[in-house]
Amino acid sequence: MGIRHALPVAALLFALVLSGPVRATEDAGISTDPDSTPVSTGTPISELIVQGLAYLDTPYRFGGNSRDTGIDCSALVQQVFQRALGLDLPRTTTELAKIGDDLKRAQLKAGDLVFFNTRRRAYSHVGIYLGGDRFIHAPSSGGKVRIESLNTHYWNKRFNGGRRVVSHATSPAATSTLQ
Repeated sequence: MGIRHALPVAALLFALVLSGPVRATEDAGISTDPDSTPVSTGTPISELIVQGLAYLDTPYRFGGNSRDTGIDCSALVQQVFQRALGLDLPRTTTELAKIGDDLKRAQLKAGDLVFFNTRRRAYSHVGIYLGGDRFIHAPSSGGKVRIESLNTHYWNKRFNGGRRVVSHATSPAATSTLQ
């Protein structure tokens, strides 16, 4: 991770630690499993961010799902949520765009999914919002997983909206599975 990412990420993680735990969104079709053990001992949103940052500089590969051989945008989201929160999310951007609560840009919070029109169709690209108008994503062929700003002309113009699959709450997070 380059120095340009280090300070904003450190500040983000500090803010997330203070933000408290989250729980799965009930009306998103996510149910909790009381017999499961939580994936993280830290706050779930901060663990989500940490897991996402672990993929920085992973090469992009369409249909890929591995840090070693490459990963695409939806596999990045799927794996980060699974490892951090124990959530089994759908594999494609189209399916991801159907879960959780619909959000406008002003409503985004760290851990929300952000969607873009990058292939002349809505919801063709997905990333994870980090806060401060930044998101992490696996961009495209030849690229690597990186953090970018929603404020750049390219991403601002293509932004379709966000989805919240976990909600901020005061109760501890439970490991959850989509049904």
